[in-house]
Amino acid sequence: MLPLNEQQIRASFINASLRERKAITLPENFGSLDWDNREFLGWRDPKLPLVGYVVTSLGDAHVGIMFRKAEGKIRNRAQCSWCEDVDLPNDVVFFNAKAGGQAGRDGDTIGMLVCANFECSANVRMMKSLPYIGFDREAEMHRRITVLQEHVLNFAKRVRDGE
Repeated sequence: MLPLNEQQIRASFINASLRERKAITLPENFGSLDWDNREFLGWRDPKLPLVGYVVTSLGDAHVGIMFRKAEGKIRNRAQCSWCEDVDLPNDVVFFNAKAGGQAGRDGDTIGMLVCANFECSANVRMMKSLPYIGFDREAEMHRRITVLQEHVLNFAKRVRDGE
């Protein structure tokens, strides 16, 4: 992902009001982010524990999505819909994102099971144990990165289009 500045991030949100965009707290480590090893920028708001943010590239534009963590608990250990990590190194929670455009103004939301702190980019880069001799772990890691990119882009399109 290409580096973004604060102004680009705030302007990218498609499902947040102007007031909400101004109130966004950027990630604590914003100045030292490793932009090369992430498919999206995702973080939780330390001031609002039920709110999270994701910014990704969609074509030539940047798309920011504001999430709200759903109340309640998931009964079983869930798998992240984005990184599909079966080792589950972190918690997965259910987030809702208000749809973009008129659908969002009408109250439509889109839900998704995602890593609690949006650690997906790190998860897909973890080398897994060898399932069999000759297994290409490097190729599998690149496949997982590609799948993550597709999942995040498809979700961003759904929010943007209000589906």
